Amino acid sequence: MQTITQIPELPKRAKDGHKGLFGKVCVVGGSIGMTGAPALAGKAALRSGAGLVRIAIPKDALPIVASLDPCYTTIPLPQDDSGQISSGASPILIDLAADNDVLAFGPGTGTNKGVRDVLNTVISQPNKTVVIDADGLNCLAKSPEWVSRKQASVILTPHPGEMKKLWTSLLREPLPTDRTAQAVILAEKTKSTVVLKGHETVVTDSQKIYINTTGNPGMATAGSGDVLTGIISALIGQGLDNFDASVLGVYIHGLAGNLAAEQKGQVSLIAIDIIDLLCQAFMKHAEH
Repeated sequence: MQTITQIPELPKRAKDGHKGLFGKVCVVGGSIGMTGAPALAGKAALRSGAGLVRIAIPKDALPIVASLDPCYTTIPLPQDDSGQISSGASPILIDLAADNDVLAFGPGTGTNKGVRDVLNTVISQPNKTVVIDADGLNCLAKSPEWVSRKQASVILTPHPGEMKKLWTSLLREPLPTDRTAQAVILAEKTKSTVVLKGHETVVTDSQKIYINTTGNPGMATAGSGDVLTGIISALIGQGLDNFDASVLGVYIHGLAGNLAAEQKGQVSLIAIDIIDLLCQAFMKHAEH
C-alpha cells in the first residue's frame, strides 16, 4: 500500500480555454423538501472550476433549485407521488451520462424504488464516472447486487453511518474499528475509490491511501458533504483521475472549512461558508 502525502495540482488553464474544456458536471439529486442538497453540490462544483454545471431534479422541485443560483442550469426529471425521482427518469439519465464528464448522484434524492432503479441504470453505464454520496449510498446499501452490475468508474463518499450500512450489505465479516482498514477493504471489494469522511478523512483506491490533514469540527454541519461531492466532481471534470480528485477535493474542502472557521467560528460555520471560501482555499494551495 502506497501512502500519499503530496497534494495534487490542477493543470494550468490554457489562455484560449473555454467552458467546454473544464468539465461538464451533472448533479442528480433532490426531492420535495430536499432541494438545498443538490444546490449546494452544484454551487460547490462551480466554485471548484467546473465549466458547466447542470442539476437534474424532480420536476416539482426544479423551480426552487433554479432560483438558488443563476450559474447552473436545471433539468426536470419524472417523479413519483412522494416527489422523488421515478424509474421513468432512467432514459434521461442515460443521455445525461453520455453528455457529461461526471455525474454526482445522491444529494437529497431519497431512497424510493425509482431512485434505486435510476442509480442502478447509471452505474451500469460503461466508461462513465459517478460520484455517489448521501442517499445514493443508502440506495446502494439496499441493493447489494450493485457491485456485480457496476460498469461505471465510481467514487463512494460515505460518512461513518453510511459506511456501516454499505459494509453490512456487502460483507459478512465484522466492521473493523480501524477506519483505514474499512476504507481499503470497501474499495477493494467494490473496485471503487472510497472517501471515508470524518476527522482525518481517508481516501483510497485499495492501492494508494491518503489521510487528510485539513478540516475542523465546525464542518460537522448539514450540507458539508454535499459541498465535498461538488468539489470532487468538478476536479474530475478538469482532468484529475478519481484518486487525485478525491485527495485534492478533501484537502481543499477542509482548507476552506478552516478559513471559514477563522472568519465565522466553528459554532456558527455552515455549508455555504465553505463554498464562499473555496476561492481562497484554491489560491492558498496554488501558492505552495
